[in-house]
Amino acid sequence: MKIKWNGHACFTITTGEGTVIVTDPYEPGGYDGAIKYGNVKDRVDIALVSHDHADHNYVEMLEGSPEVLKETGEAKGIRFNGIPCFHDETKGSERGPNTIFVFEVDGVKVAFAGDIGHQLSGDELKALADVDVLMVPVGGTFTVDARGAAALVQAIKPRMVIPMHFKTEKCAFPLASVDEFLKHMTNSKKLNKTEIKITPESLPVKGPEVWVMDYAC
Repeated sequence: MKIKWNGHACFTITTGEGTVIVTDPYEPGGYDGAIKYGNVKDRVDIALVSHDHADHNYVEMLEGSPEVLKETGEAKGIRFNGIPCFHDETKGSERGPNTIFVFEVDGVKVAFAGDIGHQLSGDELKALADVDVLMVPVGGTFTVDARGAAALVQAIKPRMVIPMHFKTEKCAFPLASVDEFLKHMTNSKKLNKTEIKITPESLPVKGPEVWVMDYAC
């Protein structure tokens, strides 16, 4: 499969059979211009929405009339397990609910954490067992911060981590840079790429290994 980071928490995942999945599409220009990432131009089959905030649920931008999933479901023959959690540390009282999506594509088990704002319980961690690739927010303020993201990585134990939802020149939210997260990780690399190809054979033998991507939009 191929993974492209469009920006913020929005990825385009293309399976070997050509099915296109997009996570948490943002509204370009949203929040009074704070979201400066451009339009996602891929023709999309499936859209995953972790929660209903405009920087994560703007499916109107997407081409292709995708099936939209906000919880556990199946689309295009792929099973998506939605793990209910919260956007904050107070059971959603500040920013509401969030859904972690876990699914397998081309023999690789992926977990997309959305805007998770807290550490996970035993049952939640069981649902994330044997995850190969974890996409996790690291910028803080609205989600777990760098230290919290590192704690999640340690608990989930993925082979590969792709950080998201951090400060860039195209995001004016008060977030930390990805470098703050990297201070807590021992094995990381900046790829200088907007898209990567992943197979079971190309995954790190030992994890967690952090792969930092450039935004495409």
